Amino acid sequence: MRFKINSVSTLVLMFALILSSVSFGFAGRFDEGMFTPDQIARLPLAKRGLKIKPSDIYNPNGGGLSDAIVRLSVGCTAEFVSPEGLILTNHHCGFDALVSASTTQRNYAEIGYKADSRATELPAKGYSVFMTQRVEDVTTKITHGTESLTGDEFAQAIKKNIDDLQAKEQAKAPKTSTIRIQTLNSGFFYYLYQTMQIKDVRLVYAPPRNIGVFGGDPDNFEWTRHTGDFTFLRAYTAPDGTSAEYSPSNVPFRPKKFLTINIGGLRENDFVFLMGYPGGTTRYRESQSIDFAQNVNFPFLNKYLAARSSALRLIGEDDEAKRIKFQSEIANLDNYTKVYEGSSVSLRRQNVAAQRRESEAKFAAWVNANPQRRAKYGELLPSLQSLTSEYYRTAQSDVVLQRFPNPALTPVFKQVYDAILSVNQGKNLTQAEKQQKLTEVQEAYKDREPVLEREVIKFFLREMANLPAGQKFAATENLFNRFQGKERRSAEETFAESIAEKENFDTPEKILRLYDMSAGDLQKRYPNIVGFVTALGQERNALAARTARFNGAIDRQRVLYQQGMAEMKGIRPYPDANSTLRFTYGNVRGYSPREAVKYSPFTTLKGVIEKDTGVEPFDAPQKLKDLQRTQNFGRFGANGTVPVNFLSTTDIIGGNSGSPVLNAYGEQVGLAFDGNYEGLGNDIFYDEDFNRTISVDIRYVFFVTEKFGDAGWILKEMNIKGANAAPRAKAATAE
Repeated sequence: MRFKINSVSTLVLMFALILSSVSFGFAGRFDEGMFTPDQIARLPLAKRGLKIKPSDIYNPNGGGLSDAIVRLSVGCTAEFVSPEGLILTNHHCGFDALVSASTTQRNYAEIGYKADSRATELPAKGYSVFMTQRVEDVTTKITHGTESLTGDEFAQAIKKNIDDLQAKEQAKAPKTSTIRIQTLNSGFFYYLYQTMQIKDVRLVYAPPRNIGVFGGDPDNFEWTRHTGDFTFLRAYTAPDGTSAEYSPSNVPFRPKKFLTINIGGLRENDFVFLMGYPGGTTRYRESQSIDFAQNVNFPFLNKYLAARSSALRLIGEDDEAKRIKFQSEIANLDNYTKVYEGSSVSLRRQNVAAQRRESEAKFAAWVNANPQRRAKYGELLPSLQSLTSEYYRTAQSDVVLQRFPNPALTPVFKQVYDAILSVNQGKNLTQAEKQQKLTEVQEAYKDREPVLEREVIKFFLREMANLPAGQKFAATENLFNRFQGKERRSAEETFAESIAEKENFDTPEKILRLYDMSAGDLQKRYPNIVGFVTALGQERNALAARTARFNGAIDRQRVLYQQGMAEMKGIRPYPDANSTLRFTYGNVRGYSPREAVKYSPFTTLKGVIEKDTGVEPFDAPQKLKDLQRTQNFGRFGANGTVPVNFLSTTDIIGGNSGSPVLNAYGEQVGLAFDGNYEGLGNDIFYDEDFNRTISVDIRYVFFVTEKFGDAGWILKEMNIKGANAAPRAKAATAE
């Protein structure tokens, strides 16, 4: 009898059985892997050089180093480094706090900030700290009772099990804690996380731009690197230790665990590990998905983010306050523009899609060699090919349509769009609904930027015009097809201006009046806009239906795909990253980016001076140059200079920014802040020859803080070990 997989729950159970019989170790070669805390004990860490027990890193009963690692609300990692709630993270992770505290008179994003005492630590507006208190694999509990279910029944049962278990565990948890259950790898695993949020976070010390962002965008993702990318924050709670909003009466939080610092330095090939909250990876996808990322999605995102960055710069040219306000957003956009550019290059250079197809060909041969495997997996690859070929047929138009209109970037057009579609559908708002809509529009208009909206609309109209034959939109072709070249671009700009900058829709009240008009009246008054919106709405509805069908089918196939690949390779897959606590390890090591070039894994303050041109972004502060000239390094020098940055083979992704790099004894020696350009694309694949983590040497962090910033008082509350460093705190645990 032919054995058929007919539910995701069956796949989950089969996968669990496979894992229980596999003894070959985890997925990934060399130093690949972003492991969940409960997987640490099964890794070959002692063989690699770890000198402490795995339970010293993560202990489900508490007390492990992982207790000191926290997630920031801005999407970064950070760590407690003193018993008084002192937090170390990256400069770019604290950048929003600097910007929000800045004025046109004092731009802290440019000059940095130093608190002279705790009384002058600045509120980090919008920042929270999330501590992971408990991690538990609850896959068996969540999948229990779903074995015979399929389709919607299965999905509903899983949701009920998640909701029930969350409610049960939340009732038992402290009032200050939150329970959430997350799905990993399309439902292979379900993990429970207990977290605590600290809402009062303050800025303690950040170096100036020409240290914290030295090298700027030209050096972003590049090696060699000479950036002091660090910031000190502090967590505060109410006097009783509970989380509270900012108040002058709040007191420094006392963490159960904080990290010991070692300033003894690193050597090439030293073992290191780090923990953090990597944002997201998709390393188990089929080859067609990689083709889509490389050839369609990443190139589009590169152009899209670059256009947004250019628009914000344009606004800042005539408005100093807005230039300061948009600094952080521009930096973030520029960062990800380079990410998507480099990711496309890396995927193509390494032929990742072709490698995945080779793996799939081996999988097909492995399946066909055994009748039982043919019964389980025989239809898998043809099914994936059929599903993805159909869905990706309109990929170039879909990536455009998915992002337009955008309520944050095109708030006026989004409100006009919603109003026209509502009227076209014959909806009549009640008085209460009108008031609710007015409040919604007022909120949407609160921070709107007409120039940004105009430029974003122009960008999307250009992208729509450049779509290949067969994927063009009726919405744009009906409106602009009669124009060519510059004439068409001029018509597109006029259309964008009519929405974003003219008086037609410039107040919430004018938007509300649209709901009182008939479809015929709207058509007469705004024929071009109504025609465009109507056609665009139809296109978006069709895309939503296609996407829902695709997602419903592809998720099951991807679960089976991951299961089959794991079975063939005899591996335990580590889950894709999803902004939860993870562990990675490796060695301090350089790399060769191309023929005849070999990079050392270390840079120093001498290199900062060599790069200095006196012009942003390579404008090193004079005091920093004087400290090198006079050899005034304090405890933090080595070989006539100060170590600045170093490389390691640890496996990181966005979200790991601010992760502590620890030595074999679990002592912090650095601070991860970037990856290298040749290693981009690592959300999809890890390449042991090219993937590197770029970190700030802890000695440079301390040197800048104490010798350059004159903020040595901060270091006195830390536990510092290594050359010329007596411990400053009694222990690495605050009772």
